[in-house]
Amino acid sequence: MKAPTELRALKAEIKAYARSLGFDLVGIAPCEAPEEGYARYLSWLEAGHHAEMGYMARPENVQRRGNPRLILPECQSIITLAVRYYKQTDKKAQDEKPRGKVASYAWGDDYHDVLVRWMRELVKFIEGKVGRSIPNRYYTDTGPILERDIAVRGGLGWLGKNGLLINPQLGSYLFLAEILLGLPLEPDEPFSADLCGSCTRCIDACPTHAILPNRTVDANLCISYLTIEHRGAVPSELREPIGNWVFGCDICQTVCPWNRRPPEEGNPAFAPRAGVPRPILSEELRLTPQEFNRKFKGSAVKRTKRRGYLRNAAVALGNSGNTSKESIEALITALHDHEPLVRAHAAWALGRLGKAEARRALQAALASEENAEVRQEIRRALLQSSK
Repeated sequence: MKAPTELRALKAEIKAYARSLGFDLVGIAPCEAPEEGYARYLSWLEAGHHAEMGYMARPENVQRRGNPRLILPECQSIITLAVRYYKQTDKKAQDEKPRGKVASYAWGDDYHDVLVRWMRELVKFIEGKVGRSIPNRYYTDTGPILERDIAVRGGLGWLGKNGLLINPQLGSYLFLAEILLGLPLEPDEPFSADLCGSCTRCIDACPTHAILPNRTVDANLCISYLTIEHRGAVPSELREPIGNWVFGCDICQTVCPWNRRPPEEGNPAFAPRAGVPRPILSEELRLTPQEFNRKFKGSAVKRTKRRGYLRNAAVALGNSGNTSKESIEALITALHDHEPLVRAHAAWALGRLGKAEARRALQAALASEENAEVRQEIRRALLQSSK
């Protein structure tokens, strides 16, 4: 065991090395679950606000979120980390083609791959400094741990009304990560201020009213959940509010005053890939499985899978109001996709656009469609298009 003075020096070296790897914020939290955050999490589960994310409610995961030592029995401190990614802007493309929007955290390389690599290097650095292996576990949005509450305890920021961690200098466009460590590092002072004040811009701006008064989000209504985690049909009453989001949503971040000051650019490791931030919807609807895999290799967008992504693109194109030949033909192509989920939402979009050509395509598809759910969508679309 190192002496307290040596541990303080080591803590400073750990923070410096973490920043050299690319992390913008580094804090040390005690290896305990925040009581208030855990109670909020339990209430969130009890209300069913986790939607179809059953893994959130598995007994072993619930218990681990309440006690990090069930993950790592030797845990004595938690290194909490954050890195800034590019933020959403309202820049428009020069062409007039309908485009979708992708949440900015997914514009570049998958953060899971990048941050795990950085954390592995940080652990190796720490072990080199102490001269022995150290029990550890590290996660970034993957483990059963209350990472935002732990980040608050480590001094990185406060929990905003939209449920996101907000740092007063860097805003909320932040990836979070944490390392559970079998080393007694001195905890930092927790961030105790609530700088949201009386502001409710995020709550007011949410198109589906998903943001709840207790700094949690009802996943059943959240656009990010609906376009990524949700695997089935998007509820019909929520399709229009989704607008042109095809993967995730940044609305509650774009309206937040704390995101005005930080620069648009984040860490270069997450620089936008060509064609990802604002994709042309008619082109995305024609992506083959091979083209989808090629385009989104090493990207977080792959999480929604091709059928989910094309489902979202169809909804976005239906919401665009664009009745150009290119848009209608792309939806007609999707109406004959091998995935029933894509066909169903293409039918909805065609019914919403309501052109005579779209109606003819729907009538022809109804004659050959064998899937009951898709047939039902086509019938509803024909009714919609006749109004």
